[in-house]
Amino acid sequence: MLQLNFIRENKEEVVRRLELKNFKADDAVEKLIGIDNERRILQKNLDENYAEANRLAKEIGDLFKKGLKNEAENIRARTHELKQQAKTLNENLDLVEKELHNILILLPNLPHPSVPPGKSSEDNEIVHQEGIIPPGGSTPKPHWELASRYDIIDFDLGSKVTGAGFPFYKGKGAKLQRALISFFLDKAIETGYVEVQPPLLINEDSGYGTGQIPDKDGQMYFVGQDNLYLIPTAEVPVTNMYRDTILRQEDLPVRNVAYSACFRREAGSYGKDVRGLNRLHQFDKVEIVQICHPDVSYRKLEEMREHVAGLLRELGLPFRIARLCGGDLSFTSAMTYDFEVYSAAQQKWLEVSSVSNFESFQSNRMKLRFKDEYGKTRPAHTLNGSALALPRTVAALLENNQTGTEIMIPPALHKYTGFETID
Repeated sequence: MLQLNFIRENKEEVVRRLELKNFKADDAVEKLIGIDNERRILQKNLDENYAEANRLAKEIGDLFKKGLKNEAENIRARTHELKQQAKTLNENLDLVEKELHNILILLPNLPHPSVPPGKSSEDNEIVHQEGIIPPGGSTPKPHWELASRYDIIDFDLGSKVTGAGFPFYKGKGAKLQRALISFFLDKAIETGYVEVQPPLLINEDSGYGTGQIPDKDGQMYFVGQDNLYLIPTAEVPVTNMYRDTILRQEDLPVRNVAYSACFRREAGSYGKDVRGLNRLHQFDKVEIVQICHPDVSYRKLEEMREHVAGLLRELGLPFRIARLCGGDLSFTSAMTYDFEVYSAAQQKWLEVSSVSNFESFQSNRMKLRFKDEYGKTRPAHTLNGSALALPRTVAALLENNQTGTEIMIPPALHKYTGFETID
């Protein structure tokens, strides 16, 4: 969440930078400042009320000590009047502060100055590409055909038991899933991340803390009877481990990795781009999260970017990295790198990871702070990245490694799968 004082002191900059996200903030900023002016007047009046009440209370006490009971009672009538005024002022102040909060939570995070302008993914900036793109032609089969041929993923059975977007993984398909999860977790742990296994449901405070609520609550599955949400990513419960926490500077950076199932309604997603593993309602993902000092957060972002790139290199997948333009950035992100792998059969790039720096946006919502070397309490910076999401990674592995008679498993996974081919 953006801070009100920062908006007041930098309103032109806030409006200009939010325009990069195609968010028109002029009216909201002016309204915020106007309401905040009203809040300040109310607060000033309330402070003066309390000051006068305290002065009169002391005066009454002195009069009673002197035996001037009538004079004291006369002044006491004024204190009752002040109490009623204070009650009204407090009620009005609460209303104004709620109005301020309701506007503030709808303002997106400011994009980093390096974020390119643009309206959609078409305007993202490709900053890196490596690997050999497999040749096209009629030979490569899409992963959904391969899944059926080798009986490793059953989409129809998932539709029968649950609905579209909830596949069954079977035999070597199930073991490939487990192998990838273990591989991704082990690589993160080797790098210094501490593994956690988070709950798959969160409360409303957690969704608010990382910015899914109110921005994306319609994309999450909601368990109404218990007022809980199924997680869209492990980022949410893992980052919220530190909600309402003051960390020590010497404990930074905090680094966690978590595997979880993820659940997304994906409302409004239709057509050929959602076929097979391209877009699911339930999928597996390994997530890395960092909480760090603000001075080093962009260095940490580059470290996380290189970690994800290293995973894709070991899997032998051709990939590219895009710096998202303002119009494609999420509500909470200040800067994001998207990783895409090439799909041989579909002949297109598939997103498998986003690595993002949220700066202090989530920390302000969660009250996640640290004490610096001077003893000052400051908001930490939060970052997260997919390392990696499994569905499209699996799709690319199947499509890019098919030979016509079998599917070759990357050597990096052999010790996890126990087999080298799917046939």
